[in-house]
Amino acid sequence: MARAGVSSPPLHRRPAELLQQLIRFDTTNPPGRERECIAYLESLLSEAGCETATRARDPERPNLIARLPGRGDAAPLLLYGHVDVVTTANQQWAHPPFEGKLVDGYVWGRGAIDMKSGVAMMVAALLRAKAEGLTPAGDVLFCALADEEGFGAYGARFLVEDHRELFDGVEHALGEFGGFSLSIGKRRFYPIQVAEKQLCSIKATVRGRGGHGATPVRGGAMAKLASALSRLDRKRLPVHITPIVREMCQAIANASPLPTRLAVGRLLNPALTDRVLRLMGDTGRTFSPLVRNTVSPTILQASDKVNVIPSEASVVMDGRLLPGFGPDDLLSELTAILEQEVRLKVVKYEPGPAEPKMGLFDTLGGVLRELDPEGVPIPLLMAGVTDARFFSRLGIQTYGFLPMKLPPDFDFWSTVHAANERIPAAAVEFGTEAIRRALERFGAPNA
Repeated sequence: MARAGVSSPPLHRRPAELLQQLIRFDTTNPPGRERECIAYLESLLSEAGCETATRARDPERPNLIARLPGRGDAAPLLLYGHVDVVTTANQQWAHPPFEGKLVDGYVWGRGAIDMKSGVAMMVAALLRAKAEGLTPAGDVLFCALADEEGFGAYGARFLVEDHRELFDGVEHALGEFGGFSLSIGKRRFYPIQVAEKQLCSIKATVRGRGGHGATPVRGGAMAKLASALSRLDRKRLPVHITPIVREMCQAIANASPLPTRLAVGRLLNPALTDRVLRLMGDTGRTFSPLVRNTVSPTILQASDKVNVIPSEASVVMDGRLLPGFGPDDLLSELTAILEQEVRLKVVKYEPGPAEPKMGLFDTLGGVLRELDPEGVPIPLLMAGVTDARFFSRLGIQTYGFLPMKLPPDFDFWSTVHAANERIPAAAVEFGTEAIRRALERFGAPNA
């Protein structure tokens, strides 16, 4: 509590506190219920003088659109982030996931990384720009979105399909994920996401002799499915070095001492890639999905009665395709590993963004170098998918730019969607200032 006669700094100077407030809205998806969180953000922005509006397919799941007018010297810049979060069910947390506690310099809670911290950075940066009287080169359009964790039907997909006029003229956007620091060897890198993999869910089905549970069947559908899953667990799909990964690795190599430079160079040789990944340890696990198409078995389907041996069993797999690849490529690679009696079917395919446009990369990289002269910005291919795939349908290039200067031993990816999700409060301030500077620089000559 502030002492008598001493006022607290404005909220845009306290972005970590804004994050704490956002975490306290339980927006677990499903069901989402983002309305109260969106209303809170709208009140902050409208009170600061920003134009605001909402669009919703479901009144309980609205999307906020706010605009900071610019000079008209550049195309509008879009900032967007989602306020829904994944479940905390069956997770053991050191601190309650929806209290937004500040403990030992870290903000704890669901969404601290994915991605209420990013929304807090963007909103605080907008409020800071507004308070400082900044008039950017072009309009800044901010969207707080629903339903990203549910694949966007009430959020980005809805806006792109039903309200595309909102984004007229937009060429570039800042969104998730990227900008977080990554230590490789003794160097600190800042991967800025410029591309992402594609969703391609696959269903694998096998058939075999069924019967009564009291009379065991050997070699039936369940055994065949177990054998198929075992093969997928033992074998990896082929290595492919895409242009963006090659550029990323070359940037790392150019900024690294000789041992790391040699290792990264060998990573780009498909005959040596897996050997190098094993030697890289935890960092190798981060890089592995960037050099191949992947599938992860997630949903098993068989008998729905305990006393019926199924004559058919299947598994739905979360497939992710590299840019430039299609469903037929994944089916072909899986067929080479699985037996012919395994039937494969594409359940869902969502094409990802096309070849990335790098027009804003140097501006964003320059901001990071200003804030951390020892850091090296590099392009990033995202192993997952984001709402960027929807905005790309409008020709909008997203840059994953939620800058976070993290401690070297902070395992970023192990906290995403996991128990004890947390972020250093200082990292939220770092990212807020980086985004504010990006608003000042975009569209400027020689930016």
